[in-house]
Amino acid sequence: MDGRININVSAVDYDKTSKALTHQLSLLEEMVHGQEDFVMTDSEFAFGWHFFVLSVNKELVQKLVEMMGSDFEKLKGKGIEKKFLTWLTKNIESKSPRFKLAIKEEMESSKYGIF
Repeated sequence: MDGRININVSAVDYDKTSKALTHQLSLLEEMVHGQEDFVMTDSEFAFGWHFFVLSVNKELVQKLVEMMGSDFEKLKGKGIEKKFLTWLTKNIESKSPRFKLAIKEEMESSKYGIF
């Protein structure tokens, strides 16, 4: 999947978290005139958590960067992908119970080998 940012999502409440993510990304699509720029997998339930993958088109993120300008650069994280995770987390954390976002490729190459 070139041109996409794949994000591993861990959530206590799949329904609330997936709806919050869908709502936030739909608003972003409206703002930058995007369409069908993200997709979410079904969840797998284990250890009391729901695990699923959110795949976002990099063009959508690039349009967000251009729109926010210097404010985007001020976000915590190294690189566009990490800053996007920070932006997304800040925008949905009040709408969803406990959840965690991580770049999928980084988790798979983790030195701890968790995933």
